[in-house]
Amino acid sequence: MLSMFSVLNNAGLQKLPIIGADLLYDQQFISADQADTLLAEIIAQVPWQQAEISLYGRKVLTPRLTSWMGDSDASYVYSNTRFEPVAWILPVLTIKQYIERATGHSFNSVLLNYYRDGQDAMGWHSDDEKELGKQPVIASLSLGGERRFLLRRRDKTEKSIALELQHGSLLLMQGDTQKNFQHALPRTTKQIPARINLTFRKIL
Repeated sequence: MLSMFSVLNNAGLQKLPIIGADLLYDQQFISADQADTLLAEIIAQVPWQQAEISLYGRKVLTPRLTSWMGDSDASYVYSNTRFEPVAWILPVLTIKQYIERATGHSFNSVLLNYYRDGQDAMGWHSDDEKELGKQPVIASLSLGGERRFLLRRRDKTEKSIALELQHGSLLLMQGDTQKNFQHALPRTTKQIPARINLTFRKIL
């Protein structure tokens, strides 16, 4: 199955001119047809759940569906909740291997977020959990409806920056990005198709 992602003719990852962040972006990392197929397979095959997390001392359900997938020892703590990985499914393992080959980085886990419509969202946060190390490398693949991905400095000294993450695009976050910036995916009233986001990580 890896061969289905090996014949692309794209411009590759390009550095985004954002001071204090180390971000690389490829707006068509995989073709639209490949992204369509991958989106349908992931929606159908992934064991989705609506996770319960701790927020300001109370338990709440996340406003999206999620799945934590990876190697058997890649457990992860988020919002005081420990997540144990489910086993890789072939479509996700295949695109992981292609991303690894394209970026030169290895990953042992992935957080999948399923935004069913514009009301599903992700609040401001940094991916800076201790399991990820001091300068984590996170490869974020977007599938489905385009959504506004916001970045802001953690010291809030500048206005937030908006990126439109396209169907089949890849955003690589590395260096001091998580140290200096937070990111979010806000709600929208627009009629937007379902979106899947896969953030590949390496749990240390």
